[in-house]
Amino acid sequence: MTVQHKEKFCDVLSKEDPEDHFPNILVKHFRFCGYDLEINQYMNQKIGVSAFIWECGLGLCQYFQQERMDFSGKKIIELGSGTGIVGILAVLLGGQVTLTDESHALKQIEHNVSVNVPDSCRHFPTIRTLSWGFDHMNFLNDYDIILGSDIVYYPSDYPLLLQTLQHLSNQRTIIYIATQMRGCHATRRFHEELIPQYFNSHIIQGDWCANINLYKLTLKSPKTGEELPMERGTERNLLSN
Repeated sequence: MTVQHKEKFCDVLSKEDPEDHFPNILVKHFRFCGYDLEINQYMNQKIGVSAFIWECGLGLCQYFQQERMDFSGKKIIELGSGTGIVGILAVLLGGQVTLTDESHALKQIEHNVSVNVPDSCRHFPTIRTLSWGFDHMNFLNDYDIILGSDIVYYPSDYPLLLQTLQHLSNQRTIIYIATQMRGCHATRRFHEELIPQYFNSHIIQGDWCANINLYKLTLKSPKTGEELPMERGTERNLLSN
């Protein structure tokens, strides 16, 4: 999955920050859905993998563009926002988006939101700490859409991620998860064995070269294990109204 972009390093501080220890930021530019995005990556050891712009995130943005998604009036939460590129694009497409990650990544997300989201839309994004399986109870389960890109990574986190997805979902929630199918991380087992126990799931797009699958999930009925009936056109209206 290849995306055209520009990048450059920018000095942030004349000397190393005594708290965060990052001497520079890697700036990348992307264009999706008619919007020019400037994504800043805080390059330091403390932020770790959250500083990377993963191919799964770019793939999810491409899907929004391909499907001409309109999130106007929709309540959305993104798990593992990282740089925030997916959640920011969802905001620009009209969504009321909560971008979440571990506390060490929030400063990077806040910066990217401030750079890319105009003042007229600044009331749409919310940035909050969410540690899967621990403080998920601080969030409601009234989201229309849940987004996640490359969040199926560490097998030790799978039970916590499942618990969090279950809590955040209601019977009408649509979940989009873009996953790179890494054999060493047992991602296939997560999607093919664990997820089906609680969610209806199918692949809606695959990039075989990059080995990335985009999954669409909905919560199973607690009684029958089947998806509740949906009125004709409801799903289309959820994404386009």
